[in-house]
Amino acid sequence: MTALRQPTDTAYYTVSMLEPDDFAFWRDKARQLVQCGIPPGQVSWTEPGSSGDLFAGEGTQLPVPPADVPQIRGSKRFLALAKNVVLHSDPERFALLYALLWRLQANPRIMEDKTDLQVRRVEELDKNVRRDSHKMHAFVRFRRLERDDGEDHYVAWFEPDHHIVRANAGFFKRRFANMHWSILTPKGCIHWDGETMRESPPAERGDAPSSDPAEELWLKYYASIFNPARLKVSAMMSEMPKKYWKNMPEAALIPGLVAGAQKRESQMVAAGELTFDERPETLGAIEKAIDRCRKCPIGELANHSVMGEGPQDAALMIVGEQPGDQEDQARRPFVGPAGQLLDVHLQKAGIERSKAYVTNAVKHFKYVLRGKRRIHQSPAAKEIDTCRWWIEAEREIVKPKVVLAMGASAARGILGRTVSISKVRGQPVPLEDGSELWITAHPSYLLRLEGEAQEKQVKLFDADLAAVRERLAELAV
Repeated sequence: MTALRQPTDTAYYTVSMLEPDDFAFWRDKARQLVQCGIPPGQVSWTEPGSSGDLFAGEGTQLPVPPADVPQIRGSKRFLALAKNVVLHSDPERFALLYALLWRLQANPRIMEDKTDLQVRRVEELDKNVRRDSHKMHAFVRFRRLERDDGEDHYVAWFEPDHHIVRANAGFFKRRFANMHWSILTPKGCIHWDGETMRESPPAERGDAPSSDPAEELWLKYYASIFNPARLKVSAMMSEMPKKYWKNMPEAALIPGLVAGAQKRESQMVAAGELTFDERPETLGAIEKAIDRCRKCPIGELANHSVMGEGPQDAALMIVGEQPGDQEDQARRPFVGPAGQLLDVHLQKAGIERSKAYVTNAVKHFKYVLRGKRRIHQSPAAKEIDTCRWWIEAEREIVKPKVVLAMGASAARGILGRTVSISKVRGQPVPLEDGSELWITAHPSYLLRLEGEAQEKQVKLFDADLAAVRERLAELAV
């Protein structure tokens, strides 16, 4: 801090924010204060309508930095986080960001310290804001109003936790560019007429319509696309908390759809049963057959079939979900990042991959195009059930003593039904041919996690592999 101007007194300064989400204003004032050498303890940040800090000097003008003062340091990561954190509803966010910016001048690498309490707090606030924005994108429901001029106007009500409305206006402008719409919230409203975006003061729930003529059609559509085979109630409640339900017309259908999910899933499986020819008698014949298979939409994509590989008499069969982009190109299972991670943990557990038969529940890569990139999509229950024909053919030939299914899709490919990994992992599930099924998470799941959550799941994964190794040793005696 020696390169910056040092304060000559201990005056307190108050910065009154003009808007609760104005990052540019905060940035300018923070830069000015740091350049003048004003430490965080002498600055009070207040939101519009706030009475301010008891110890802040009333009317104290901010000092002007000297002309020769150096530029302040602010890493790209700090700036990216700060733009989001400013949108949070925590009244201490401005002071927190200023304190961190002040410390950045002496330690430019502080944002890399994951144990620093202020860094962790900023990351937490950023995560909260991003989650709130995601919920706004997902759960805003427009209802149609007919104006006096005969034009349709669509109005939605949403209750954000943070000051995210203006920051997300561009998303809705791009997505509904040809509509006239309004999004009303207790934190302010935004309106789009097809040409101009404008703002208005906060609204109340009663200002938004409670229904519209097209809602009945939407409810029928929602009920028809509800897939019971993909239902995970705990995950659904995590992604769609009940506090959002009151503003979503389809939420009234969810309890009944959940209650009938098991029956509907059984009906889907029965309807999806296909008649195949007699099963091939060799692994080579299976490979040729799956290359020609077009029994489900995945086989119609521009991809390759990926056959399992390994000893024909392997005691262990490892089953994943489906090939990924790299597996599709190499036409070999588990050669991408998930496969490389699997190799590391197999070696750690004392399991030789070369002695196991490795395959997938689904034999083709399911994806959607994003420009030139092929983005992985999870296979649907019907697609997994269709491919059971091939995984059962492989099992009949290999005759493994133990089958390790990695992920819910792989487990369904073996059992023909959906199971909860957390409830069945760590214990054998007897199969009709006398072998045992052990179920664990898919390595790609571990790759998506971070921090403590990743450490916890890695330990569980390693414990599952260790249990499989021990069981193989017992069966070999």
